Amino acid sequence: MLSRIAENLYWIGRYIERAENTASLLDVNYHANVEAPVIPGAKGIVTEQWAPLLTLTDDEAAFREHFDRADGRTVPEWLAFHPQNSSSIRASLARAREDARGLRDRISLEMWETLNRAYLELCFSTDRVLEQDGLHEYCVAAREASHLFSGIAYATLPRDLGWYFLLAGQQLERADNVLRLLQVRERQGVGLEPVARGLENHRGMALLKSVSAYEAFRKRHHVALEARRIAAFLLLDPDFPRSVRHNLAALQGTLENIERLNPGAPGTATRQAGWLAARLEYMQGVEPILDAKEPGLETLLQEVSAISDAISSTYFGVTGVDQPPEPRGESAA
Repeated sequence: MLSRIAENLYWIGRYIERAENTASLLDVNYHANVEAPVIPGAKGIVTEQWAPLLTLTDDEAAFREHFDRADGRTVPEWLAFHPQNSSSIRASLARAREDARGLRDRISLEMWETLNRAYLELCFSTDRVLEQDGLHEYCVAAREASHLFSGIAYATLPRDLGWYFLLAGQQLERADNVLRLLQVRERQGVGLEPVARGLENHRGMALLKSVSAYEAFRKRHHVALEARRIAAFLLLDPDFPRSVRHNLAALQGTLENIERLNPGAPGTATRQAGWLAARLEYMQGVEPILDAKEPGLETLLQEVSAISDAISSTYFGVTGVDQPPEPRGESAA
């Protein structure tokens, strides 16, 4: 398979997953702010939690170039569809669609139609979404488009190199997203005053829902939503399909299949994914990670990024690239 085709499929997987993750985060945060409990004596502590979301995409500086404050209007606009945010839902769908347009003979017709429909419905006339209080509907539509695309891909793509590169992108993006969410959650909890600890259950529920993990967690744990137990579930659970450990182990298997179908390629990325998955598998509790010991959350993020770099350098002929260039155009043809 040509490296450009493999790269496009890999990034389609990442972009679709990124759009879904951002939509889930925005929708859950919107409802969490609306439903936040009023805690006596916590004036000035229980406030809208929009600013921390900007750290998920490492673009707070870019956000500040366009907005003076981070609130329930500006942050959703930035993360959902601002034209200057290359990681927004709109940009992710547009990039995925642009990559897919050049792969019409490599993906199924149903995959293309689903992605093109999502692009046409969610990437235009977005200025009316916030004006009409339609953020929830917009996010639901983005999530459903991702679910539909992934389901159709699973049902229609042959299990060849194209399928495995698409899957690798999705798995890597999921692991990266959960690590970033946990990092933001830990920062929110630092220095929290005792009077505001009543928010613990509320924030824990929001975190779990943002990765569609609330029901799965409740089936495993019938206790209060304690922060470290939630972190352990999202980091170390071997069976939940969005946990970091599960996705790194799955990514190792995906990369092994790519090596099997592409003999002679260096196995650097596979070894890195396997090594990191094994560290999480044999880790005794989550405390070393959350206490910023080795490996802390920042270290884990760096190691996931290193796997991405290894995939790019091995199969796509590029190094040190986190994202490919902006799409060439946004026509609906």
